[in-house]
Amino acid sequence: MCGIVGYVGKQNAVAIILEGLKRLEYRGYDSAGVCVEKGRKLDVVKKTGRVDRLAKEVAKSRLSGTTGIGHTRWATHGGVTDANAHPHVSSDGRFALIHNGVIENYAQMKKFLLGKGYTFKSETDTEVLCNLIAYHYAKEPKRAKGPSRFVESVRKTLRHVEGTYGIAVLCVDFPGEIVGARKASPLILGVGDQEYILASDASALVSRTQNVVYLKDGEIAHLTPKAFSISTLDQDDVSPVVDTITWSVSDAEKGAHAHFMEKEIFEQPTALENAMRGRFSADGSTAQFGGLNITPGEFREIERFMFCACGTAWHACLVTEHLIERFARIPVEVDYASEFRYRNSPLHPRTLFFVMSQSGETIDTLAALREAKRKGYRVMAVNNVVGSSIAREADGGIYQHVGPEVGVASTKAFTSQLLIGAMIALYLARMRDMSFSDGVEYVEALKGAPDLVRHALKQAPRIREIARKYAGYHDMLFLGRLSLFPLALEGALKLKEISYIHAEGYPAAEMKHGPIALISEKCPAVFFAPKSEIFSKIVSSMQEIKARKGPIIAIATEGVELPKGVADDVIPIPDCHEAVLPIVAAIPVQLLSYYIAVERGCDVDKPRNLAKSVTVE
Repeated sequence: MCGIVGYVGKQNAVAIILEGLKRLEYRGYDSAGVCVEKGRKLDVVKKTGRVDRLAKEVAKSRLSGTTGIGHTRWATHGGVTDANAHPHVSSDGRFALIHNGVIENYAQMKKFLLGKGYTFKSETDTEVLCNLIAYHYAKEPKRAKGPSRFVESVRKTLRHVEGTYGIAVLCVDFPGEIVGARKASPLILGVGDQEYILASDASALVSRTQNVVYLKDGEIAHLTPKAFSISTLDQDDVSPVVDTITWSVSDAEKGAHAHFMEKEIFEQPTALENAMRGRFSADGSTAQFGGLNITPGEFREIERFMFCACGTAWHACLVTEHLIERFARIPVEVDYASEFRYRNSPLHPRTLFFVMSQSGETIDTLAALREAKRKGYRVMAVNNVVGSSIAREADGGIYQHVGPEVGVASTKAFTSQLLIGAMIALYLARMRDMSFSDGVEYVEALKGAPDLVRHALKQAPRIREIARKYAGYHDMLFLGRLSLFPLALEGALKLKEISYIHAEGYPAAEMKHGPIALISEKCPAVFFAPKSEIFSKIVSSMQEIKARKGPIIAIATEGVELPKGVADDVIPIPDCHEAVLPIVAAIPVQLLSYYIAVERGCDVDKPRNLAKSVTVE
């Protein structure tokens, strides 16, 4: 969840680290800190609050040097205080460390270290790790050959760790060097011109280099200004593979937009075009995917699908479930990744797993993938980040190709997941009993999705006016049916995430089974009311709420006729194919949530208590 940046080279490390931290602020913004090694001394500045506040303190201290580490924190162990902010320094003053993850056995380690005379200034598990490195360093003999005493002290310490970590470490006795390591928490090495950057996310280093090495679990990187080396916890040398980042720093900037979320909402037509490019057959009747590593014949042997994800991606999986069962007639189950890994779910032997995660680093989703593979199942991944842990560990997968998504509340990643889910449903349906002509119609509908989204985005001024009307409410319900029930869940989540309004999503027909008790003049309801065979049922649910004086916002497809007075406000969306409808319907709820949050003065891109990528359990 936190952000990590480390720099070794000839330039001013402080400026480079602060720039990287600013780009990583969406990963954690409770506090931030920098440590620079200079003249066998560790200079540390850290502060609660945002990176801008840290930058002011750094300017006052005139911090400088060519080797350093920096961190943005999302609190796990210990409250939000200056003392708990990273970097942490060992009690002997030799080591400074930044850490993303959770050390589960830190209490036992701390008890041991206290007995050895080590002291602590914070409540964090990270400081325990830092002191344990110092302990092993004190015991480690000086080395004339082989790995340095610094590297071996980190290696020995990590062998005792239970939990997850992405770390970067400095040592006063080894000026101009950084040691980094990872286990279930992302860490990327940027390879520049006589400089190296260690980061938890590519956005922190892409302004310096686009050449990167994705560290794997159990790997340790040793950086100096002239070279780097990678080895494992078992002391095996690793031959690094240098990949290239395909997007530029401008892709991760707001440009003329007020917020990243606004930018990413309006990027969705292009994102959808990128997600489907090259993925339709030459005859235009089905989808095709290059990275699944499974033959059509093997696909035909599959009798059930299991989708695992968290948060917004879970909602995309629910829509995918509806479309696969509707068009391909194959049973699908969707589970929270965090629940699947712990419950002993009976699984059909001919089940294929899919996991969805924008970042490819979501810890619960990664654990679900590993659990499925441990049980002998094949696992496909849908994710947006090339080189991520999930992308590397899956048996095959589909990249979203939507570029970096910085806003904590997912928008373009969500609609691209909906698109890819619809394409998977088409691919499976055409293998079974969907006709050629129905396949062509389906493909044409998907190809038209970007323009339909552009049309829906034109409602932004109208939605902003509606948002002003409802920004003062404290509760809201979102109601939909069939493929739009997951959109009701997603709309409620978006509103909760960025505006802090309590909101719930339900199937519209479930109102009578409890939630209708909440209806009053102070609890608006957002209804999805598309043209469909159950339109009259949806209208009936709307009338039940209106009879109880509940305000209603209707998101209705163009051409439907709502009874007079049943909706207080109507947001029209284009009428479209069933497979595309959830994508188009996502636009109004994204805009509504965004504009309500802006009206309430919320920090849209950095909502309280949330971080973009959840890499701790």
